[in-house]
Amino acid sequence: QVQLVESGGGLVQPGGSLRLSCAASGFTLNYYAIGWFRQAPGKEREGVSCISNRDGRTYYADSVKGRFTISRDSAKNTVYLQMSSLKPEDTAVYYCTRTLYRCSWRASEYGYWGQGTQVTVSS
Repeated sequence: QVQLVESGGGLVQPGGSLRLSCAASGFTLNYYAIGWFRQAPGKEREGVSCISNRDGRTYYADSVKGRFTISRDSAKNTVYLQMSSLKPEDTAVYYCTRTLYRCSWRASEYGYWGQGTQVTVSS
């Protein structure tokens, strides 16, 4: 059974850090590009970061570039999103997802989504 399970969210003050995890089961993570998306209340789901299955290349939305880092641990079949210098506008539910194709910012190009983990940045 294919599953993606996110964890690591929580409440953090502006300027703080969090590390999100996306644990995969039922498939080998390395065969897929893994994306992180987020959705804030009243807003559309937006792409945050992606790591390619082909060459491990990483991609970031302009809003998080320089602050977030995506990585993959093949032995644990897990992808991480290290988030630093967090801002209130980073508050959202964060989801991981997979695609057999190239990294994309279009949510419609991904299949199988985790349940999401809430990140709240507030003082």
